[in-house]
Amino acid sequence: MGFFDFTNALLRKPATSVTDGLRDGDHDGPAYDDVAREHAAYAGALRELGLEVEVLPPLESFPDSIFVEDPALVFGEGAILLNPGAPTRAGEVAEIAPELERRFERVLTLAEGHVDGGDILTTPDEVLIGLSARTDADGAKALIAALAVLGLSGRVVTTPPGVLHFKTGCGLIDEETVAVIAELDDQEMFGSLRRVVIPANEAAAANLLRVRGTVLIGEGFPKARELVEALGVKTQALPVSEIGKIDAGLSCMSLRWQAA
Repeated sequence: MGFFDFTNALLRKPATSVTDGLRDGDHDGPAYDDVAREHAAYAGALRELGLEVEVLPPLESFPDSIFVEDPALVFGEGAILLNPGAPTRAGEVAEIAPELERRFERVLTLAEGHVDGGDILTTPDEVLIGLSARTDADGAKALIAALAVLGLSGRVVTTPPGVLHFKTGCGLIDEETVAVIAELDDQEMFGSLRRVVIPANEAAAANLLRVRGTVLIGEGFPKARELVEALGVKTQALPVSEIGKIDAGLSCMSLRWQAA
């Protein structure tokens, strides 16, 4: 199977408390009904692309729990429970742990530190770990050790100031190409990957998500879509304006893997 040929996805239904989700700044939060609509469209798109989608029940005590990618990483080889850097999200790990233990033979934990899944970009050759306000050096070191147990290689990079998560500013278009914002246009960071720079006025489009033969991308980013489609990759636009109000995008709303 190809690198993006996911078979399964695990999501969590948004809680009504999602309106109180974390955000950078003092702008208004999202409306629950609109978040629920965007989440349903996202789940529907994954199903249409052929994935078996399971949606976990909401967690009212954890407003950000819709973003299941932050407390865990999943691979065909197994899962790794993380330790989100925001104190209000720490309890999400215990909630998702039994769900992963039912689905994966191997579920590892971090020995120390903090890591948010939003700071992790998995490429065909390695797993990039972006240090940020939510992911620290101790957590990155522990994650590299856990990845090694699964036969995977991790490498630490640095998320630029002002960028919340590493994947806020980047996303894989294909196995050889990554979309980046200007602040992440760095050959040393991405190695042999070709970089496609997203225009500054469409920076939020960098958090795109490749699933099988399609790149899911936020609505309202025509230039970014043109850049992706110029590479011969099909795109599908999804609504993300409400989840964007709590500093999130497409990659963080699901855990995706290839079943053996």
